[in-house]
Amino acid sequence: MALMLREGDYVSDGRGGLVTVTGARELLERVLWKLTLRRGSFPFLPELGSRLHLLGQARAAQREALARRYVEEALADEALTVTGVGLSQEEGRALLLAELAWQGEELTVTVELGGLG
Repeated sequence: MALMLREGDYVSDGRGGLVTVTGARELLERVLWKLTLRRGSFPFLPELGSRLHLLGQARAAQREALARRYVEEALADEALTVTGVGLSQEEGRALLLAELAWQGEELTVTVELGGLG
């Protein structure tokens, strides 16, 4: 069981508690957290998080391959397979779409990225 996050904050259940999730939703919450957390930001867990924030420093032609590598690296300890990673621009925002396979299910997660220019 995991706590649900929205835009970096825990989601209230409206009764003084917090919303919890299980199963695929729990996995997606962990995935979102790991992909948005900067790798190395926790000194005692240096392998936690992703390096997706570095994509803006790479040439445009290299970004999609690097994005896939960074997603796979961030999720290496999860029991899932990264089946696809794509980058797009939408309404002035850079978005990453990660496609995952977990326990026979196909899951997708979208992460907003900054600074890709």
